[in-house]
Amino acid sequence: MKYLLYIFIGLSTIATLAQDIDVPDTPVVDSLYREDQVYVGITFNLLGDKPSGFEQNGLSAGIQAGVIRDFPINKRRNKAIGIGIGMALDTYNQNLLIATQSGSETSTFDIVDESVENVTNRFTSYTLEMPLEYRWRTSTATKYSFWRIHVGMKLGYVLRFKSTYQDDVSDIISTDIPEINKFQYGPSFSFGYGAFNFQGYYGLNTLFNDDALLNTEDVGIQVMRLGLVFYFL
Repeated sequence: MKYLLYIFIGLSTIATLAQDIDVPDTPVVDSLYREDQVYVGITFNLLGDKPSGFEQNGLSAGIQAGVIRDFPINKRRNKAIGIGIGMALDTYNQNLLIATQSGSETSTFDIVDESVENVTNRFTSYTLEMPLEYRWRTSTATKYSFWRIHVGMKLGYVLRFKSTYQDDVSDIISTDIPEINKFQYGPSFSFGYGAFNFQGYYGLNTLFNDDALLNTEDVGIQVMRLGLVFYFL
């Protein structure tokens, strides 16, 4: 997962160097134009900082959607600060079973036995997100296909988290999990041309707090997302 941090640092450097690129002057059509955008993203979700015996299985994916307000910071308006709000739905297929007892202030965490057949076990989270971005692009008021690099932070608040376990004899659903770190944050980036762009996010804090224990080991778990994001004016 450290490679995503290297990518983030590299893109930040590229964005800084890109500011020095001379771009031909263009006629001013709209001196107040912005790149306010609706965004829709799809991601492949990876988990790191895992306890012993923890494994992902199957496809873990996510979808994000929201709006971003653009605040240009230079005369040409190709550099800006973006502030947005959106929602993210993420699923994580894995082998960590969470069980909670009614009225209990703690949950139990166990690794699903490999001998159990026909198992479905996944986490599902619904997160309110706020992207904060430094944005560089080659756009103008009349040019709608252009290169862009966005680097910044993504702040999130987990509105709902559900653990679902099903096999031939059991059906365990846990939604009130006190060990969840509801506030999530980490660096994010996107880069590409036109509507199609690569995106990435690396969670700096863990999905579970220090009270989540697998035997005597911290459950932890950090989230990394890689995928595509589509921007629409």
